[in-house]
Amino acid sequence: MFELLQDRPAWYVLGPLIGMVVIGLVATINQRIGVLGGYSNVIERATGRTEGLGWKAWFLFGVLGGGLLFRALAGSGAVPDGYGWLTRTFTDPVAAGVLVLAGAAIGFGAKFAGGCTSGNGLGGTSFGSPASFVATGTFMTTAVVASFFLRAIT
Repeated sequence: MFELLQDRPAWYVLGPLIGMVVIGLVATINQRIGVLGGYSNVIERATGRTEGLGWKAWFLFGVLGGGLLFRALAGSGAVPDGYGWLTRTFTDPVAAGVLVLAGAAIGFGAKFAGGCTSGNGLGGTSFGSPASFVATGTFMTTAVVASFFLRAIT
């Protein structure tokens, strides 16, 4: 249907666009980008701790909605192999449950650490936060080590 959506834009297109979002948030509302705050805002609203949804919740809805809209407009050929290795490896419902629990643990850890990968990697490092540089280095190192480990066992 939409052939333009069949290929991912190049890094030199997406990188500056993300950079403009980061700069735009700072310039307009003096806030850092991050998705974890959106989850927190939705949970706080659902539990009655806050009266309304803030911009971070709407940012989260935009990220999720954008993914769903892409999938709907691009058609079935947009993700021909599902999620690649993840889809091929974890077809078992128990493994899917483990992944959900691992995701919850990551969310708890991110909340405990004061920010998620997008908040620290994009927003915090843009502000020059030493803690964000340490957090970004930690999750990048962990990702590299995990990828080598997974390649070794598969």
